[in-house]
Amino acid sequence: MDSSVYIIGEIGQNHNGSVDIAKLIVDSVTYPIDEPLFNTEIKGIDAVKLTKRDLKYELSDSQMNRIYDTPNSFGRTYGEHREFLELNDEEHYEVYKYAKSKGLDFVETLCAPSCTSLLNHFTPDYLKVASRDLTNLPLLEVMAETKIPIIISTGMAGQKELDEALLTISKYHSDISILHCVSQYPTEPRNVNLNTIRFLQDNYSDYRIGYSDHTIGISVPIAAVAMGAKVIEKHITLDRRMKGTDQIGSLGPDGVGRMIRDIRLLEKSFGVEDIFISNDVSVAKEKLERSIASNKNLKAGDVIKFEDIHLLSPGDGVKWVDRDTLIGKEVIQDIPANEIIYLNSVK
Repeated sequence: MDSSVYIIGEIGQNHNGSVDIAKLIVDSVTYPIDEPLFNTEIKGIDAVKLTKRDLKYELSDSQMNRIYDTPNSFGRTYGEHREFLELNDEEHYEVYKYAKSKGLDFVETLCAPSCTSLLNHFTPDYLKVASRDLTNLPLLEVMAETKIPIIISTGMAGQKELDEALLTISKYHSDISILHCVSQYPTEPRNVNLNTIRFLQDNYSDYRIGYSDHTIGISVPIAAVAMGAKVIEKHITLDRRMKGTDQIGSLGPDGVGRMIRDIRLLEKSFGVEDIFISNDVSVAKEKLERSIASNKNLKAGDVIKFEDIHLLSPGDGVKWVDRDTLIGKEVIQDIPANEIIYLNSVK
């Protein structure tokens, strides 16, 4: 990751079991983002992410066999529903290659040790640990052994769980990103607690700190960047009205574009820890700032008194703090009322 905010678009299961839909989602987040007003180049999304499950290690048999009768169901039972949504290793590889052809990084969430089978086909740029698996230490150990950089989410974790996960992974490497997260879908504003980002920055400064978002809209991830988040993860889809439990809480193409635009412009806005007058302010400063002006007609030979002056725009004349450079001076040419008194008008 470079110094800019690393933005991950989480496809997750929003492909609805279709490689073609997954590719269309990739296409939808790779179009150019323009900001013609400032004529500035905007860096796009950095990566997309898929999730790989092994259904033998998902839920108990009773939960997999329970009837799943909802508008978002893709099968009669929950197991059939999950099976419909699952892409195999070769299909993950196909999406990986497509994302790479578009210049994107690829992140893969692995939900079971057996899911590392897809590493026989390709090596993701990052492995992601889902919030629910932060306490799945055997899985973390298997993932860490690959030495692939790891991103973890804290959506179901306190400090104890986080520390145990970090201890497990860091036995193998320290290329770890920690994303503050809240596993409520969608997350209510009162539960977001963005100040956790500051807590992580203060207490886990050896790691890259970011935010995985499940709120509606784009304001919270942008605020997270303002607080110093270096990684942002957000669910993405083709259309929030599509069938599927994650679709409504995701961003469609327009939303993704707005979020990326605002994050990239915010990055440009940070600047340096100082206060100064920007060169680009000079035009407004000259036009709008106040200068000392006459409040009545002044004739050549008059001596300027305090009661003869006030402040008007433009701002290219003498400032109030320098009024003594004019008061007591003789006017050498007539100055109408309500005009700027320039130094070359006095002696």
